[in-house]
Amino acid sequence: MYSFRRLALLLALTLPALHVLQAQNSSQDSPSSSTSAPQQPEAPQPANPQAANPDQSQQPTAAESQGQLSVQARIRARREQRRAQAIHDTYSHLYEAFVGGGYLRFTPGPGLQRTTLYSWDDALTRYYGERLGVTVDGRGYYGTAYVGLNPSAITRPAISQYGVLAGPTYRFYMRPRYSLAAHALGGVAISNFSGDTNGFSPASLGLYPDSTTYAIDGSIIGEVNVTPNLSLRLAGDYYGTGFGSSFQSSPGFTYGFVYRLGKQ
Repeated sequence: MYSFRRLALLLALTLPALHVLQAQNSSQDSPSSSTSAPQQPEAPQPANPQAANPDQSQQPTAAESQGQLSVQARIRARREQRRAQAIHDTYSHLYEAFVGGGYLRFTPGPGLQRTTLYSWDDALTRYYGERLGVTVDGRGYYGTAYVGLNPSAITRPAISQYGVLAGPTYRFYMRPRYSLAAHALGGVAISNFSGDTNGFSPASLGLYPDSTTYAIDGSIIGEVNVTPNLSLRLAGDYYGTGFGSSFQSSPGFTYGFVYRLGKQ
């Protein structure tokens, strides 16, 4: 009986200890308490997917490139349309009237030095399109010729000449703000070299005699447009005449205003 009680007491003390040991073993075997190798942290993902590949973000796609090209083509087409319309509005007038003056270096006699003549110049051009026209031109030149010492005591007589010419004019360069053109004119020239000789003949003073002869003129014309109807002109002139059965080659220039009117 005494040994039975001792056995019961031993069992009562042993069972709780076994329970504690079993709980400790189970906690050591569980994955949450085991000492495993630390896991590698995940690399952060960029907020913008294109930031991971900078080359891809910098290079436009084929669709974007085509869109940009098409936009630029439309811009260029609209610019060309506006430029063509401005050119048409400026150079589609039927008539062009010129009023101005000029400067000419002219030889008044076979043995005399060149003298300076100043002129007025009026012209009217009828255009058959934006480029080609026909011009009628009237001009007058005035100056003083140095004839040297002579028995008449007249050393600087006033001289003048007048010309009426006609011919084609062609614009070979046109822009909304300016243009370049050329004309080739032919006609007649009339001299008045005896008007200031006090009755002495022009030939006795070394001047060409008064006469009516041919005249030619070639010009390169530059115009700057102030408005579609109004422009400023400067033209280099080559004016040729045939006084005294010889040829006078006279360089010069003209300048003035151009007014356009009418529509083709």
